[in-house]
Amino acid sequence: MGMSVTISVATEQDAEQIFRLQYLCFQSEAALYGNYRIDPLVQTLDSVRQEVASDCVFVARLGEEVVGSVRGKVTEDGAADIGKLCVHPRLQGHGIGARLLRAAETALEAERGAKRFRLFTGHRSEGNLRLYRRVGYQTVGRAKGDDGVELIILEKQAGAFVQTA
Repeated sequence: MGMSVTISVATEQDAEQIFRLQYLCFQSEAALYGNYRIDPLVQTLDSVRQEVASDCVFVARLGEEVVGSVRGKVTEDGAADIGKLCVHPRLQGHGIGARLLRAAETALEAERGAKRFRLFTGHRSEGNLRLYRRVGYQTVGRAKGDDGVELIILEKQAGAFVQTA
């Protein structure tokens, strides 16, 4: 029998694995936009370490290997920005991304007082959009990222959990 994927709070020892996984996972996004300067690909390891220390960061593990990650932090308007959700390409499509999102949402609401959740994804990222809509997010606007990519902004109210299959 194979190992199960577990979801847990990231520790500072996870930062390097998160950094490498993020770089691997966001290659397909970069290719989709023809832009290899997107934030997840240019972020430094020190910056990832700072986020793990200060933000709400969860990882998915298969044994000792970090195979998924998500980050969130509450902003001044009471919303929680959730970002850099990634799952190792070989494990995508098995509900790990939805489980990571749920863990982050639960912690951001219970521990940091988030009233709603906000996500940003590229306008061509259909897989991401399908996942976010399936778990209850709705489009609320568009913006241009610092890297020039057109982003779709999605939000949902805290407590609005949607069961996924």
